[in-house]
Amino acid sequence: MSTNTTDRRAQLESLWEHDAVKILAVFGTIYITYALVGLALGYSLDGIVNTLRRMTYLIAVYGMVTLALNLHWGYTGLFNIGIAGFMAVGLYVTMILAKPADPTGAAQYAGLGLPMPIAIIGGVVAAGLAGLIVAIPALRLRADYFAITTIAFAEIVRLGITSGALQEFTIFGTQLGTGGGRGLIRNYDDPMNVIFELEVFSSFVDLTNSLFGFGPTQARALAYSMVLVLVLVGIYWLIQRTSRSPFGRVLKAIREDEEAAQSLGKNTNHFKIKVFVLGCALMGLAGILWRFRRTGVTPEAFRPHVTFYIWIALIIGGAGSNTGSVLGSGLFVAVLFEGPQYFRRLVDQVITFGDAPNTFAGSVAPILSGDPAPFVRYTFEEFRTLQFVLMGVALIFLMHRRPEGLLGHREETAAAIPLTRRPGDESTAGRGGDSS
Repeated sequence: MSTNTTDRRAQLESLWEHDAVKILAVFGTIYITYALVGLALGYSLDGIVNTLRRMTYLIAVYGMVTLALNLHWGYTGLFNIGIAGFMAVGLYVTMILAKPADPTGAAQYAGLGLPMPIAIIGGVVAAGLAGLIVAIPALRLRADYFAITTIAFAEIVRLGITSGALQEFTIFGTQLGTGGGRGLIRNYDDPMNVIFELEVFSSFVDLTNSLFGFGPTQARALAYSMVLVLVLVGIYWLIQRTSRSPFGRVLKAIREDEEAAQSLGKNTNHFKIKVFVLGCALMGLAGILWRFRRTGVTPEAFRPHVTFYIWIALIIGGAGSNTGSVLGSGLFVAVLFEGPQYFRRLVDQVITFGDAPNTFAGSVAPILSGDPAPFVRYTFEEFRTLQFVLMGVALIFLMHRRPEGLLGHREETAAAIPLTRRPGDESTAGRGGDSS
C-alpha cells in the first residue's frame, strides 16, 4: 500500500472522528436515498420535499427525547421507562395554561389564557416537578423496581387524564379540564404566529412556493421543522456541556460504580435527583413541541409504545453518546418508523393488490395449497402491525450483535483527563468526538 493511500486513509479516519461529519454523512445518505427513490417513481417535487420535511420533524422530536433519556440511562444508569408520561405532563399542562378562560363551542374546556411562552415554561416546570415527585421515593429502590415505578407513573398520568374526574374540575375557583378520553382541542392561536407574522416569513413563503410549489400551510410546517432542528441543536449543546462538566463526570462515576462515588464524598442521591428532574423537563419540552400546534390532542398519543420507540432509538445510537442519540433517532425514523410505510406506498404504486382476507387464518390457509397471494395481500393490509414486528426483530438483532449501539461509549471513565495513553492517542487528542 502506497504512502499516499495510507495518508489519505488516515485523513479520512481523522475527519470521521468529528461528530458533525458523522451526522452530516448519515443524514445526507438518508435524505438522498429518500429523494432518489421518490424521483425514480415519479413523485412530484413538493411531495418529496414534504416527505423529507415530515421526517425532519420526527427526527428532531425523537432526537430531543432520546438525548434526555441518554442523560438518564447513558450517563447515570437510571432506567426510565415512563418517558411518555413526562411528555404528556408537559403538553397537557401547557395546553391548559394556554387555552382561553372562556372557551366557546362544544367539547371545549377552559384554561387560564396565559401567553404561550409562559405556558411552555409552565409545562416544562411541571414535567420537571413530576420527575422530582417520582425520583425522591423511587431512587431508594433497586434499578428494576425504579423502572417499574416510572412506567407505573406514566400509566397513572395517561389513565388520570382519561378519567372523568379530571375531564373537568375546579381548582381555587377556576374551571379547568383535561378533556378526558375526548382530549383537548387547540382553541388558542398558532404558537408560531410570532414567527409567521414577520415580514421575512412572507419572503420564505414566496421562496418555497417558487421552489417546491408550497402553499402557506406547507411553508409553515417546513418552517416549524427547521425551528425544531434548532431546538435539537440547543439541547445537544446543553447536554454536551453538562457531560463535560464536573457534574457530568460525577454522573458517569455513579453509572460505573455508585459506591466508589459515595466513598469520594459525593451525595449520589442528590446528583441522581437533579439529573432525573433535568431529563424529565427536557422530555416535557419535547412533548410540548411534538403536538402543541396540532388541532387537538388525546391521551392515546402517549401510550407505552412511545417509550418503546425512544429506547430503540437510544439502543441503535448507543447509550452514553449524544451523537449516537441523534444518529439513532435518525435511523429509527428513516428505517423503522417512516421507512416501512414509505416502502408500502411505493409498492402500492407499482403493484395492484386485490382484496385481502379478513383474518390471519384466512391468509395462511391458501399457502398450504401453494397460493401465497392472499398472505401477501393480508401482510400489506396489516402493515402497521408488521412494523411493530420489524422493530422487535431489529431490537433483538441489535442486542445480540451490537448491544453497545453505533457509538456507545459506556466503557469511558469519569475522569476529566485520559488516565492511560495508547499508541496513536497523541494524534487524536482534541478531536471533536463524543466525550460522553
